[in-house]
Amino acid sequence: MPRTITVGLDGSPESRSAAEWAAREATLRGLPVKLVQVWEPMSEPVALVQLLGADTRQHWTERIPRETAENLRESYPGLEVTTEQLTGGPAEVLTREAQEAELLVLGSRGLSGLGGFLLGSVGLAVVARTDRPVVLVRAAADRTKGKEGRKSEGEGEGQDAADTTVRPVVLGVDIAEPHEKLIEFAFDTAARHKAPLRAVHGWNPPPYYAYGMGLDAGAHQAMAQSDAAALAEVLRPWREKYPDVEVAEECRCGSPASLLIEASRDASLVVVGRRIRRASVGAHIGSFTHAVLHHATVPVAVVPHD
Repeated sequence: MPRTITVGLDGSPESRSAAEWAAREATLRGLPVKLVQVWEPMSEPVALVQLLGADTRQHWTERIPRETAENLRESYPGLEVTTEQLTGGPAEVLTREAQEAELLVLGSRGLSGLGGFLLGSVGLAVVARTDRPVVLVRAAADRTKGKEGRKSEGEGEGQDAADTTVRPVVLGVDIAEPHEKLIEFAFDTAARHKAPLRAVHGWNPPPYYAYGMGLDAGAHQAMAQSDAAALAEVLRPWREKYPDVEVAEECRCGSPASLLIEASRDASLVVVGRRIRRASVGAHIGSFTHAVLHHATVPVAVVPHD
């Protein structure tokens, strides 16, 4: 049975954008889309129940996935779309669903506690716990219903729907510890979208230069050239494996997170990694990935790796 591209749905503009992003990606990959809505049980009496009423809440939770699925089927003929409503803790349920998916797609922000579950804390918890890639999508600035509103391949969130420019996939590369799953995901995505790949590596002078030992122009240039050569070597086998992907290598002095956030302004997708931690102290996503998730202007794919 093929894996699905699964979407955490709550009816917010962010989750609707996530569903549309998932539909475009599923069309390219030849995979079905699964819309999952999680309802977290609440004890009685609860203000939310008193305000909305059980019948109204049930109608709303059934309506959201039904209407979203109908819209996707209309906009993407031939796309298989299924829906499922599940009960439980949102982070736990979505983490479990992610394990059976090719990708899990979430809105990067959700409604308040009154209206939905997909808050930032839930999304971050899922990203930190799952072993599968997770894509976080912001609400599009300009959204149009129907086929006319479909974005072109490679179009970032917030772009004009009439803009057919193919935006690059941006990959953050750690030359000290390059990870195959992360790099392969970025190259594969760029190839499917027929988009260029922009590989970004940020470097900073060694810490001891901060303690009175200046970095002259010659030393700075030597370090820059060394890191650029290392980046080229990391990407060389992937260039050979994906010869049709146009690759731009960018190696600059500066904060890796800041450079990636800057690059996201002209991208269709940013790809970052997260080390899988098996320790009992809990799951973490790291400060670098955390910063990119909060500040990138386009969808961000977080790819777990050992």
